[in-house]
This record gives sequence, structure tokens and C-alpha cells, in this order.
Amino acid sequence: MTNHLRSHIFLGLFGLLMGMSLTFIGFADFGEVHRMFTFADLRLLLAFAAAVAIIMAGYAVLARGKKIPRKPMHKGTIPGGVLFGLGWAITGACPSVALVQLGEGYLPALATMTGIAAGVWAYRRAQARYFHWDTGACEV
Repeated sequence: MTNHLRSHIFLGLFGLLMGMSLTFIGFADFGEVHRMFTFADLRLLLAFAAAVAIIMAGYAVLARGKKIPRKPMHKGTIPGGVLFGLGWAITGACPSVALVQLGEGYLPALATMTGIAAGVWAYRRAQARYFHWDTGACEV
């Protein structure tokens, strides 16, 4: 078995495990996400906060006291975050969850995926024409 095929199998299994986890937790259910954003049920919000805390602890362990260099804040971070959050609140899905929803057969996720593709397309056009921001490691 080649390394390329082994890599695809590993990533496919990881994606399957991630999708199953997101479904099991409830992140792929619009109603659950809506209750999170309206603070009607804090279960998902607390799960999300716990995941962030675990990742932060992991980074702290990996850094072992080394100072992580600060990066300059990109001019589009705040408006991009606001647009991402609005899209997530309206559709009940971030990009990975939209793929999980498609895997579950939830057809409205096609509208979410269309919106994601349109947003990426619009950003590329607007960034190249108007902003000319340094995208750093993120290629446009």
C-alpha cells in the first residue's frame, strides 16, 4: 500500500469519526444549534467551550513554556468572524457541519454549501480588486 493511499484512508477514517462525533454531540442538528445560539440550552455551548479549553491545554503542553510568537491581526479577521458567525447562526452549520449534514442526507445543507462557495468566490474577487491584504500562509 502506497503512502498516498494510506494517507487517504487515514484522513477518510478521521473524517468519518469527526462526522459521527459531530452528529452524536448534536452539532449537525439545526434545532440544537439554534438552542445554543439563543442560550435556550447551554449543552452545546459548554461542549464547544470544553473543546477549546482542551485544545488550549494541548498547545500549552506542546509549547512547554515557550512563548508563542504573536502574529499581526489581519484586517479582515473581525468582519470575517462576524460573517462566519452570522452564517452559522442562520444556517445552523459551519463548513464541516454542512458536509456532515449532507452525509446525513439533509438536503438544505446544499443551500449552505452553495452559500459557502459563493462567499469564497466573492471574497477572492473583492480581496484581489479592493483590499490586497496579505493573506500570510492562506493562499487566495
